[in-house]
Amino acid sequence: MTAAHHYSDNDFWQKLKSFALKAGKEVIEKALWLYYAAQRPETPTWAKTIIFGALAYFILPLDAVPDVIPVAGYSDDLGALAAAIGMVSMYITAEIKEQAAQKLQQWFS
Repeated sequence: MTAAHHYSDNDFWQKLKSFALKAGKEVIEKALWLYYAAQRPETPTWAKTIIFGALAYFILPLDAVPDVIPVAGYSDDLGALAAAIGMVSMYITAEIKEQAAQKLQQWFS
């Protein structure tokens, strides 16, 4: 079973809400870019598979560097998200970035 099979919208939003301040703006921003890109019908299945794999890694409690370790705990999550963004960047539009910026404004202002 791939990491993408472990992804769920509910778990994604719960992790973001629980760890937004600890993870920091950069990690949350990248996760939101991917999430919103996956919601678009124009994003092909292969790209959604990459996105959901990265988001599953982000929300799974067991990963390479435990999230409870200050600062370093989210570095592996950021790496996984950044790698996915590199592969699907053509589907992360200005509209998606604006949508993520608005959500970040709500949470971090």
